Formats: sequence, C-alpha cells, structure tokens
Amino acid sequence: MRNTRISLVLGDITEEDADAIVNAANSTLLGGGGVDGAIHRAGGPSILRDCKQLRASTLKDGLPAGSAVATTAGNLAARWVIHTVGPVWSDTEDRSRLLSSCYTESLRVADALGAASVAFPAISTGVYRWPVEDGARLAIEAVRRCDSGPIDVRFVLFSQRAYDVFSNAVREI
Repeated sequence: MRNTRISLVLGDITEEDADAIVNAANSTLLGGGGVDGAIHRAGGPSILRDCKQLRASTLKDGLPAGSAVATTAGNLAARWVIHTVGPVWSDTEDRSRLLSSCYTESLRVADALGAASVAFPAISTGVYRWPVEDGARLAIEAVRRCDSGPIDVRFVLFSQRAYDVFSNAVREI
C-alpha cells in the first residue's frame, strides 16, 4: 500500500476512533464471544440488525472464512464495522492464506467505503487458537502487500503480550 502508516495500540478496539474497525466475527454474523461479542455489545442493536439483513439477503449461508463485509458501527466511534471470519488454527492443514485474506479483504472493503483509517484486532489468535507470532507476521505482511485500503492501519491489541509480539513483527518485516 502506498504511504501506509502501521501503528500499534494496546487497548480495546471498541474504543478506537477510526473510520472502520474490523470485527473478528463468526460466520453467522450474529455476535459471539471475544472481539465479536464486545463489538456487538458496545455498538448496540443496529449492528445486529444490519447483520441479520445481510444473512436474509446476500449471505444466506453466512460469511465464509477469509471474506469481509461492512455494516454500520452503531454506537461506536467508528463509522463502519468490517466483519471478517478468521480460520481456526490447524496443525494438519495450512490455512494461512485464509488468515491473510481476512486482512486484505477487510482493506478492500474499507477502500470501497472511502475509509482513511482502519483498526484491526489480532484475528484468529484468541479462541481460534492461531499462534500469535505467526498471526502477527501474516497480518503485517498482508497489510504491507495489499495495494488498496486506508492510509492509517492500526492493530489494536488487547494484551501486552500480543502488543509485544506485533511490535517485534513490525520491526522484523
């Protein structure tokens, strides 16, 4: 990406003041735990309403892993929530292409919306068990390779350990 600024924030993604925040959603788009549940709770019912409309129209079978779609951000400081479904970690199947796609597809959606800033969580590194070191490397590489998207890309990390791992990945890549 041209002139992209990558920054790291230790904190809560629901409090980010960005044009778009990315939700590490499940394929149903109907809320859940972790980042997904926090975004739905903080954003209020309009996010769920938009997700239900998507499920009733274009995403009858849910959102596939590696894809992204946008909704309103409801009560959040952001204008939009970009929902993406990360893959579950597997030690027998390489799913890294799907994880990289979460970042690039989210950036493409952000670009189509006209977003100048986007905030990402560490997709799949929580309950989906993706090793955070590998997840950080794939995230940074995907953002740097992507030829579309916002100028300001932030990774909002919930723990000091994730922040430190992402910080190392930014320096190494």
